[in-house]
Amino acid sequence: MASSSPAVSSLSWSSSSWLNNRTLTTTTNEGIIINKSSSAFVVLAQKKARKTRKIILIEDVTDVGKKGQLLDVKAGFYRNFLHPSGKARIVTPVLLKEMKIEEERIEAEKKRVKEEALQLARIFETVGAFKVKRKGGKGKLIFGSVTAQDLVDIIKAQLQRDIDKRIVSLPEIRETGEYIAELKLHPDVTAQVRLNVFAN
Repeated sequence: MASSSPAVSSLSWSSSSWLNNRTLTTTTNEGIIINKSSSAFVVLAQKKARKTRKIILIEDVTDVGKKGQLLDVKAGFYRNFLHPSGKARIVTPVLLKEMKIEEERIEAEKKRVKEEALQLARIFETVGAFKVKRKGGKGKLIFGSVTAQDLVDIIKAQLQRDIDKRIVSLPEIRETGEYIAELKLHPDVTAQVRLNVFAN
């Protein structure tokens, strides 16, 4: 035990003399530079690895986001799930430019569809009342009723326009008289059409 003690003290003496011979000169953001005559010893701190990735979703992903959305996600989630399944791509300047062009094209298409719906609504409102003939019953009653398909057929015959019967909203028509039907041509455009129902 006594023999090992001098070896330890000589080891500590030599290491401390090595440190005493060097002088600390500069401390920078990157690390500490220690100088000895002509050689330099630099200690650098390692930077943390990026643990997130900036991505664009190519399709809707539940609990993550919608198509075209820019997100920061964990690198492992992108590497193991989003990238292999083709649901996302890493953001690049070229990809951002493509997405912007695609958004502009979609906006132009939406604007064009809305303009067409507005023009069609003006046509329906300037036409006047569409006449519907039904077999008459007692008083003002008619046999059967007027349905959305009847209105679609009349519009096609008179205006040569194809309308989907699902966009037609009609009140219940079981008597003669004038009624107003609504056509939902676009989420923002609704046209009102007058119907004049009379008995044969």
